Amino acid sequence: MIRFKQKNISYPAPNKTINYLWQQVAASPPDADATAFLTAAGITDPTISTATNEFVVDLKGYGIWTKMKAIYPFVGGTATTHKFNLKNPVDTNAAFRLVFVGGWTHSANGALPNGTNAYAKTSFIPGTEMDSANNSVSFYSRTNSDSGIDIGAWDGSRLYGLYARRSGRTFYYSGTTGLNPLNSNGLGFYCGFIDASNMYIYKNGAATSSGPIPSLALSTRELYIGAENGNGSEAFFSNKECAFASLGGSKLTTTEASNLYTAVQAFQTTLGRQV
Repeated sequence: MIRFKQKNISYPAPNKTINYLWQQVAASPPDADATAFLTAAGITDPTISTATNEFVVDLKGYGIWTKMKAIYPFVGGTATTHKFNLKNPVDTNAAFRLVFVGGWTHSANGALPNGTNAYAKTSFIPGTEMDSANNSVSFYSRTNSDSGIDIGAWDGSRLYGLYARRSGRTFYYSGTTGLNPLNSNGLGFYCGFIDASNMYIYKNGAATSSGPIPSLALSTRELYIGAENGNGSEAFFSNKECAFASLGGSKLTTTEASNLYTAVQAFQTTLGRQV
């Protein structure tokens, strides 16, 4: 019988540099638009960075990204980080960055207006950036409130806006036409939009109301968030904490409206502030 002598063989420690490089090759590169936003806002938090990157990738995958003109994710917890438009994160009126006025509370959960004098200017004029048969607007409410206008602009004859809940109803106005289904709870994600044949209100990805597409032009006043721009004067202040808002210059399909909720809710869940 032949016996082999056992010998302990030592192997070199794993090369950490090589392992790191392999991880980088395996991982998807960060989205350039998400990176631009995070850089502009000065956000380095890894959870926010991951959530934002995945959200942008989701919107692009659903074909929604190009239909939006302004997206406000309200991340970073300060007025400075909350003001930036994800679609164009430049600190100018032309880029639709927000200007906060009055009493706001900014936190990791979003931006909370005080309901008495707070609103945010968007520099976004519906009559210029949208048309009555080609638009969308959304708002994510973290407050179960029954008062105020959450996004709105009225020019004396035409209104554009979205109220998550006011007087027991959700409102979406486009021109002089509106929808106002009953709503018993002001929490969640609300989207008003136009598709090929109707205007709709969706709450949490499901239709709550629909009607014929309006034919009249939209408001020529700048949209406010947290109140209505009432022909140049702020009015109907909201006290709903906003964790997301968007303004779209192109119509959505009903499938895209549901997919937008899926993407937004996944974003909120990653951030731990979903309702």
